[in-house]
Amino acid sequence: MNTQDVIRLASQYLANLSGHTFDVLDISKPVTVNAAVNLAKVISKLSPLLGNLIEFNTVEFLNKQDDFAEFGTWQRQDPGFPDAIFVGNVQPTPGLEIKAWFPLATEITARFKDSQNHFQFDQTHVAMLAWLPEKIIYGKPRILDVCVVSGLSVALARDTHYHNPPDYLVLEPEDTTQRTANLQQTNTSGYKFQGSATEFLEAQKMVDSWGAEAKIYKPTREYQHLLRELLIRYKYRLDTNFAKIDRIVHPGIEKFKKRVYNVEVSGMTVGQWNRILSSRREDTITKSLQEYLEIREESIDELLD
Repeated sequence: MNTQDVIRLASQYLANLSGHTFDVLDISKPVTVNAAVNLAKVISKLSPLLGNLIEFNTVEFLNKQDDFAEFGTWQRQDPGFPDAIFVGNVQPTPGLEIKAWFPLATEITARFKDSQNHFQFDQTHVAMLAWLPEKIIYGKPRILDVCVVSGLSVALARDTHYHNPPDYLVLEPEDTTQRTANLQQTNTSGYKFQGSATEFLEAQKMVDSWGAEAKIYKPTREYQHLLRELLIRYKYRLDTNFAKIDRIVHPGIEKFKKRVYNVEVSGMTVGQWNRILSSRREDTITKSLQEYLEIREESIDELLD
């Protein structure tokens, strides 16, 4: 079994998690309509916690599959990249960066900053698991759908989407290979031009002088040197929203998003629930929760019982 075999097999097992319920936490059904409305407003705050629990359980799930036992075991790295690596006699080491997505949030907030240079053997893939409580706002977390794509393809999509010199620069990390493991850097960064219109024209001429392929991103030392000359000469700001997965327009991830939003849960698609719960129209939210989740006002005697 080689690296790609391990990743392919892991991807198949993860795909089978669609519809699977993780018994890691159970959110109780709200006892009143007001409680349900309030829960709908804050349920996304559970996403980081449940996302981490899903990551832990995903590694445990893979280690229960007999096909891997002969060759090694999956281990979670915390902290570290990627989230899970396959430790054994397979080289280069297969890895999975696991991203749990709560699709009632405004967007996929997970970021992917690692350099293309980190994936020269395409040994690391990104596994995205979309989840919701069984009944939209309560119940156990259930996996709606799973998407596994090449980490290299995500890095390429990100750099192609963002990089547009001199207006926007994607920069590789400095060479930190001589540092200890915990101080080595593999993350790219995005910078937005902040100079004047006159300076922008000057910078544009500078980029044009690089040749016909000046705007095609390259993680090479030579090309990065050209970009750093721009950064030194002109004013740029660090983009704190850089590398959000929802914004890089990766074909596989875009298809995955459409599939998830079309999954039906409790009488409506996830996309419809998302629009209603994010509308801030309490009358619409209340009506939907009553109609589709059978949440009703209880009397004080029923609550005490």
